[in-house]
Amino acid sequence: MNPASPLQGWIEGIGLIAPGLPDWPTAAAVLAGRQAHAQAPSVLPAPALLPPAERRRASRVIRLALALGQQAVEHAGADAATLATVFAASEADGHNCHALCEQLAGDDRQVSPTRFHNSVHNAAAGYWGIATRSMAPCQVLCAHDASLGAGLLDALAQVQVDQVPVLLVCYDSEYPEPLHATRPFPDAAGLALLLTPAHTGRSLARLAVGPADSAAAVARLPQAGLEALRQAFPALRLLPALAALAQGQAASLVMEQLPGEPLDIEIAPC
Repeated sequence: MNPASPLQGWIEGIGLIAPGLPDWPTAAAVLAGRQAHAQAPSVLPAPALLPPAERRRASRVIRLALALGQQAVEHAGADAATLATVFAASEADGHNCHALCEQLAGDDRQVSPTRFHNSVHNAAAGYWGIATRSMAPCQVLCAHDASLGAGLLDALAQVQVDQVPVLLVCYDSEYPEPLHATRPFPDAAGLALLLTPAHTGRSLARLAVGPADSAAAVARLPQAGLEALRQAFPALRLLPALAALAQGQAASLVMEQLPGEPLDIEIAPC
């Protein structure tokens, strides 16, 4: 770890959704080598937190973000309504953005109110707050390929300064063509971490994050399919650290963000 003081907290709950990895228990088994990684589209369940009408209208990004948060909260046995949250995504709702561009490019430019309110970057966080009846603080971040790192730093800063649990939800979702050619996510994917300021009986690992040497080698995964996911989705750049956790091993590694701005990650399973 770089001499600068790292931010640290304890992981109590994990959510993970990616192609072939529908949840953290499956991902943990694959990352630990106990189960093969089977290529399959990401499974985005209908958000049970929402009323039926809102559930039917929920976009892929909403379904992804809410499912990730719910997985982590249930894993930790926490009360979602009490948790401060940080939502981080490198892009917008791709399918909704595409549909709005098509609408505005045509003769009828009357945009659907639902499409309009789903177009804002904090839509997922808004749905989460309404669904869980949370009045706790919420941050929504976008930092392109550094969105996961920005979310980790923001969440851990709150954990240390405010001494409260914080739920971090980070996700990426695909665009249809022609925008897909510019931002070629193959599917939707992301992770969620419930971070706490102190070790408890539910703690899974200690996590510390700080600046890394710009020339340090980035951690990679030995399995080709999993490494492809790490490279394809900025929200999954933490997979090597989660692999160490799944294997019950402490690790100190480097996570890439934007060029020349890597982060040092230390993880120590309980």
